[in-house]
Amino acid sequence: MDTLSPAERSARMSRVRHKDTGPEWAVRRLVHAMGYRYRLHGRSLPGRPDLVFPGRKAVIFVHGCFFHRHPDPRCKLARLPKSRLDFWLPKLEGNRARDHRNCAELLGIGWRVLTLWECELRDKMQVIRRVKKFLGPPREYSNVRSKNHVKKTRPSRN
Repeated sequence: MDTLSPAERSARMSRVRHKDTGPEWAVRRLVHAMGYRYRLHGRSLPGRPDLVFPGRKAVIFVHGCFFHRHPDPRCKLARLPKSRLDFWLPKLEGNRARDHRNCAELLGIGWRVLTLWECELRDKMQVIRRVKKFLGPPREYSNVRSKNHVKKTRPSRN
């Protein structure tokens, strides 16, 4: 039995975000700090990946363990709800099936795919290792400034 009224449950579920979630922001900050640059939510790609690296033909999905049914048996976030299983089970399994389809489509058109799970983000060093292994070394960006840019310097203290 649900502990919330239908109106309260509806209000709570309407606040669940589809993009720009907390785990997604955490990965974006981490990947950017590692020196990688990316595009967000590639509309032209199957599944609209969270992070797109066009030059590397690579994408990263950041999946919530509950809504995407993390298959790891140790994950406590991927539990099934206790109420309304007739509603939740097909919905969550449909999400999982859609994720597999999108991944297969991306692989079929030559893209590499990495999925990071919400529960994995607790171990920051492990995420860093996985991203580096997946993407390779970050590219060097030159500090070339436009010809109109004037660098301000402090006067010397001599």
